[in-house]
Amino acid sequence: MEFYHKSVLLEEVIQGLAVRPDGIYVDGTLGGAGHGSVVCSLLGEKGRFVGIDQDADAIAASEERLAKYGDKVTIVRSNYSDMVNVLRELEIQKVDGITLDLGVSSFQLDTPERGFSYRLDAPLDMRMDKRQDLSAYEVVNQYSERELFRIIREYGEDRFAKNIAKNIVREREQEPIASTSKLSEIISYSIPMKIRKQGGHPAKRTFQALRIEVNHELDVLERNLQDMIELLGPGGRLCVITFHSLEDRIVKNVFRKAENPCTCPPDFPVCACGKKSWGKQIPRKPILPAEEEMERNPRAKSAKLRIFVRRGDDEVIP
Repeated sequence: MEFYHKSVLLEEVIQGLAVRPDGIYVDGTLGGAGHGSVVCSLLGEKGRFVGIDQDADAIAASEERLAKYGDKVTIVRSNYSDMVNVLRELEIQKVDGITLDLGVSSFQLDTPERGFSYRLDAPLDMRMDKRQDLSAYEVVNQYSERELFRIIREYGEDRFAKNIAKNIVREREQEPIASTSKLSEIISYSIPMKIRKQGGHPAKRTFQALRIEVNHELDVLERNLQDMIELLGPGGRLCVITFHSLEDRIVKNVFRKAENPCTCPPDFPVCACGKKSWGKQIPRKPILPAEEEMERNPRAKSAKLRIFVRRGDDEVIP
């Protein structure tokens, strides 16, 4: 099956990066190189592009798609959490732009054996990087009821997390829960019929929670955003696309702290901590997909783009 993914907020990301022909750009979630191919097309002879992804299928697809750009492109199979080390090995100290698209690709959702979708019957998996040991199967069948409750409540924000966790544990005592369809069935009967008829698929939140747990998505994001801001050269830009409130909250808070890192009490007349702003978010609010894009690609509906611009060496942030 060919790797494909409809790049969300493509024009907005390219505008946000303000690509310089001789700049260095990094895509930490390369996928099928939707954003990356446009960035590469805007680079001159001295420009450079580094693509990072942990999915072998994405690496293969992006290598083929970006082959025509030759030596200006470097593709590395890794997690964006290792971006600093990847760039260090390439002898790159500073970059002009970084992109993160935190969504699950259309290929991953629509390929049954990847086990990401609650709509397709498949073995429970959900690993972005199939080299890792932990999969959704281990989480569902080995985590305690208390741990499952916490994950589904915190990462899925599901108010029926207690019922779902209890029923998962009860069912797995009979036999292991090995498929997406079996798990989806358990989740469905854990939620009152009245609620099931009101919104989207009843398993959506739990599947999101399991995927986040399996891939440590929120931990990786929170730990590494500040490092990415520090990788930017003066005027460099970090563009992050999120797809649910937990991710967006992390990005918003990290950007806010980077813009105003001062720890002095509010009533201090002059800053005494010496912590200077790294830059600012532009615009102040997240950028949302246009109506036309949401109609064309329903998976774009929950997307939000936030952009952080690194200040110049002598620039004073108002």
